[in-house]
Amino acid sequence: MKLHCEVEVISRHLPALGLRNRGKGVRAVLSLCQQAPRTEPRPRAGGERGGRHHACLFISTLKDKLGTRYELKENIEQFFTKFVDEGKATVRLKEPPVDICLSKANSSSLKGFLSAVRLAHRGCDVEAPLLTFTPVKTSEFEKFKTKMVITSKKDYPLSKNFPYSLEHLQTSYCGLARVDIRMLSLKNLRKLDLSHNHIKKLPATIGDLIHLQELNLNDNHLESFSVALCQSTLQKSLRSLDLSKNKIKALPVQFCQLQELTDLKLDDNELIRLPFKMGQLTNLRFLSAARNKLPFLPSEFKNLSLEYLDLFGNIFEQPEVLPVIKLQMPLTLLESSARTVLYNRIPYGSDIIPFHLCQDLDTAKTCVCGRFCLSCFIQGTTTMNLHSVAHTVVLVDNMGGTEAPVVSYFCSLTCYVNSCDMLM
Repeated sequence: MKLHCEVEVISRHLPALGLRNRGKGVRAVLSLCQQAPRTEPRPRAGGERGGRHHACLFISTLKDKLGTRYELKENIEQFFTKFVDEGKATVRLKEPPVDICLSKANSSSLKGFLSAVRLAHRGCDVEAPLLTFTPVKTSEFEKFKTKMVITSKKDYPLSKNFPYSLEHLQTSYCGLARVDIRMLSLKNLRKLDLSHNHIKKLPATIGDLIHLQELNLNDNHLESFSVALCQSTLQKSLRSLDLSKNKIKALPVQFCQLQELTDLKLDDNELIRLPFKMGQLTNLRFLSAARNKLPFLPSEFKNLSLEYLDLFGNIFEQPEVLPVIKLQMPLTLLESSARTVLYNRIPYGSDIIPFHLCQDLDTAKTCVCGRFCLSCFIQGTTTMNLHSVAHTVVLVDNMGGTEAPVVSYFCSLTCYVNSCDMLM
């Protein structure tokens, strides 16, 4: 029985000696094998079979194919399995006093292997057949492939799984109409390139790829980017997202919860607006949304701090001379309550209030004063020089312009009057 993963063996004596472990695992093959004793005892009459071989753990690396042997029977002090679904676990041995830290393992294989190790620790028979240990071959370590690039249909694997250790997977020009479910089990994946396919919809389970940092969906048939993905673990991991050359008309307001994004490409879609909470993407440095149908930019766009910005080829409109007034005095109970909840940052959710009210709160507009408004506001339009938010700006049009209209919201007449100079 074998398990392929990364292993770090940490001696618990090192801290006492003032030493530190190097803190990095190495690729290894763990083998659960029977270790025959040097002398074979005779069977006991009427009792347990003599010569019963207890399972031992062998850890083999590319530099040590013979492996290091560890006894298991009654020799395990503790199992640490909190992150077993992420392919991580630690086995603490009594003798020698070491912690065997496992990572980058297939989660289902890891669970089965740990179950067998537990049985070996108790001295029970392991369900899987155990063989006498033999040195691991070099070919065994080829299963630790971390990068795979497929750029044609004929090379796409149909009958076998992707190597579980993959960190970078590219499957371009493969004619995929959907995301292959086998990709979603690659828990170590950091870069996924599905460009130049025919994918129409993304499964929410992409959000379960907890280490995913780069996602390339360029040149597909996507019409949306779901709220579920925006609220998944991608919030903490995703750094680069390419949605260019699709059919997306709008992104959900929750898109701005992907606050680790540094690079965002939205070129050649059908966008009629950007999420009006764009200013929350504080780490964004590269933004490209050329050749869309944007008539204006959201108010919070001016909170961005970009290195590169490309908005060429949009249908930016001239700012309206007169504001749009939707003020209502006194405020409705809904408006007043919503403003209070948002201003005081009172937690809310569909388990507390109706779902449609959650949506209203999620899409509330931000006044220039920092307060919020739901459906009672004044809307004004001004022009912004894009150099105020980006170091490098691609010209907005063929006339050499670098200005674009920005919509602003005001929660009261006072806020509007105080900002009139800005709108003139």
